[in-house]
Amino acid sequence: MAGHVNGTSATAPVIPRVGDEEEGVGQLVADLKEKGTNFVLLKKTPQILELQTILKDRTTNHSDFVFNADRLMRLVIEEGLNHLPFTEHTVTTPTGFRYEGIQFNRGNCGVSLCRSGEAMEVSLRQCCRCIRIGKILIGDEQKVLYARLLPDIHSRRVLLLYPTIGSGTTVCKAIEVLKEARVPDENIYLVSLFISPTGLKNITRKYPYITVVASDITSLYPNHFSTSYFGAV
Repeated sequence: MAGHVNGTSATAPVIPRVGDEEEGVGQLVADLKEKGTNFVLLKKTPQILELQTILKDRTTNHSDFVFNADRLMRLVIEEGLNHLPFTEHTVTTPTGFRYEGIQFNRGNCGVSLCRSGEAMEVSLRQCCRCIRIGKILIGDEQKVLYARLLPDIHSRRVLLLYPTIGSGTTVCKAIEVLKEARVPDENIYLVSLFISPTGLKNITRKYPYITVVASDITSLYPNHFSTSYFGAV
């Protein structure tokens, strides 16, 4: 197929058609639900859409990128926490009335997938002040360069933090590290801002019993996230 600009023939660039992708994403989510995979997608509110737009815009400056990324990370982490187990808990109010509420179970921790995953640590600590956070660093050819995990991580629920997911191979390797540390699949909660359809398929095909929380399923994810958030090295 050729395009013509000012009378000159040129090969047209391949641009994803958003409508087609949205249709495919809808089918993907339906398939995951049918298979019993616990996938959670944030509701497309105007606030969420604006944050996503700012982060995908290549003209967004560093300060605005960090501010809006922090906001979106806080929202996805809050949603991830909604899926952790809890028990009923009754308290007495200052006026002496009994209030029947809930209390989240103890035994949660975070693991950030370096380097971009470290950006999500602050948001997690803003939600869970004293939570302990480990780290995994995966290099070229999916080689594990560093892994600092809690000694009792096998008995904890793990929030795996990684803001943008492309093919999903790095995340799959990180989950493999957690499983080698005897963390059950059902105790792994992958929290991300943007995940591609291919990445979601690859991860959930290999690990169907983990929980995945994201703000968007898109091939137009900001793969410049680390540079834009931390600044050029």
